Amino acid sequence: MENQEQNPSGTELEAKLEQLNRFTRRTLTQEEVFLFDVRLCDNEIDRDGERFSLEALEQLKALFVGKTGIFDHNPKGENQTARIYAAELVQEPERVTSAGEVYTFLKGHAYMVRTDANRDLIREIDGGIKKEVSISCAAVSQTCSVCGSDRRKNPCAHRVGQLYGEKRCHVVLSDVTDAYEWSFVAVPAQREAGVTKQFGMETDGERRCKQLEQQLQNRNALLNRVEDSLRQEIVRLRFLVEGSAAQDAVSAAVERMSLEELLGFQETLRTKQKHLCQAQLRTPEPQEQNGAFRMG
Repeated sequence: MENQEQNPSGTELEAKLEQLNRFTRRTLTQEEVFLFDVRLCDNEIDRDGERFSLEALEQLKALFVGKTGIFDHNPKGENQTARIYAAELVQEPERVTSAGEVYTFLKGHAYMVRTDANRDLIREIDGGIKKEVSISCAAVSQTCSVCGSDRRKNPCAHRVGQLYGEKRCHVVLSDVTDAYEWSFVAVPAQREAGVTKQFGMETDGERRCKQLEQQLQNRNALLNRVEDSLRQEIVRLRFLVEGSAAQDAVSAAVERMSLEELLGFQETLRTKQKHLCQAQLRTPEPQEQNGAFRMG
């Protein structure tokens, strides 16, 4: 946060007052408002291994105008403290991000109405105590920096923070559809300003859990197919061994058997079938010769 109250010239002040008064029910004067700037977010990789694209910052610049400032992303009405009346992108040409881009951040111009209740908060902002902020927004596209796949639609195997060749994997957030609020927080995700990615913006851990859940669902589906195939095989073997094709108590029990029980029953039927085949193929012993033709 730019934690000092702004001291614009007369013309600049008039422009700022005109901008913020678009959000008020009556025209506020210079004496009634406290003006300050806040660094909302940037294009540097944050503590969660994610970064906003330049396109996303442009979208956020428009979306955050008029958004309210609260505490710790708690949406209760009494937590509303300030409002952004204008926003701009600021570049630092001499600074390059870890992704190789010119460092760019989104600056919000905010105001508060001076009251007895927020006098201490204004002093804390001026004194640098209330400084760190984070934002809540929704980004539709979350792209892997290594392979370019959308991790929400087609999760890849690359792990955030891992080095692949010369590329360290991170997630690029873009196609921002909404901005919800900005909050004073103790520890933001972004080191410069702080970003709390909520309302549809998943963390890497959440995406990993979804991948594991999907793998589990796939394995369960495969297991069900194997069990169904085993039950069909058991019906066939019972017909061959026992001549039983009708639904009976054993058939009903088979429907409730676990995979381990099905495999055991299948092995029993296969053993019976093997013995039955051996008995049917056994060569008959030669009959004893008639005693009348026995030679003495």
